[in-house]
Amino acid sequence: MAVKRGGLGKGLDSLIPDNGKTPAGEKKVKVVEKVVEKIVEKPVEVKVKINQVEPNRDQPRKKFDEDALQELADSIRQFGVLQPLIVQEKEDYYAIVAGERRWRAAKMAGLSEIPVIIREMTDRELVEVSLIENIQRENLNPIEEAVAFKRLLTEFQLKQEEVAERVSKSRAAVTNSMRLLKLDERVQQMMIDEQLTTGHARALLAIEDPELQFQTAGRIFNEKLSVREVEKLVKNLGKKKTEKKEEDPQQKAVFQDLEERMKAALGTKVSINRKDNQKGRIEIEYYSIEELERLMEIFIK
Repeated sequence: MAVKRGGLGKGLDSLIPDNGKTPAGEKKVKVVEKVVEKIVEKPVEVKVKINQVEPNRDQPRKKFDEDALQELADSIRQFGVLQPLIVQEKEDYYAIVAGERRWRAAKMAGLSEIPVIIREMTDRELVEVSLIENIQRENLNPIEEAVAFKRLLTEFQLKQEEVAERVSKSRAAVTNSMRLLKLDERVQQMMIDEQLTTGHARALLAIEDPELQFQTAGRIFNEKLSVREVEKLVKNLGKKKTEKKEEDPQQKAVFQDLEERMKAALGTKVSINRKDNQKGRIEIEYYSIEELERLMEIFIK
């Protein structure tokens, strides 16, 4: 039976009452799991061998807090798994839709069986619900969350407003999260390793040069800079860059003259973009295939 689309994040906490008996480490069940369980009036809970259950292979979460898992495992030894996992039946195993933390903690606790509720879903619905369930539970690090948002936008052709509605976040929060993916990959890894906070990372987005961005991130970590200090540092870097560009107006005039001479020779717009005094990039524009062929003939001659 297909999962209902839309509205996953709009006030559905009342679907399953909280009996107040959730043990330490096992968080209150959130929106996605409740929506899945509401599809049928009386979900049937069954027990299956724990080694027959596997995580969803498109699971966005890659890193788990071992201390939190151990706490949950201790709770499961005492109380058992109070909330069944939501799974999809595959050919030779059950894929977890919601509840991977409980599954991992149950394995740590030494359980041989685990309670599940089996749901029929398409592969698309499985991935979408798994993504939303993980975002709702707030167990993803900022980069994993940003990747999950991007997948919802690209793979499921959702608009940012729709993503925000499904995960009970504002559109601005979704946008700001995905901006983190513009960071250098090394800086993203520092966030995953909890060496940088989201506030630090957002300040670093103002630095366009990847190497300078990474070097600044290393300085933040080594010197234990606050977000306010990083914002001031980045602002000063921007001022120095501007000052450097305006240092030599005579050289600027030389390059402008070169552009005009190349434009006259080629008969089209030419731009010289300097990285520094020694290197840069020349851009030559063309507006048709015929003009491109004409330019090629000039170069060949």
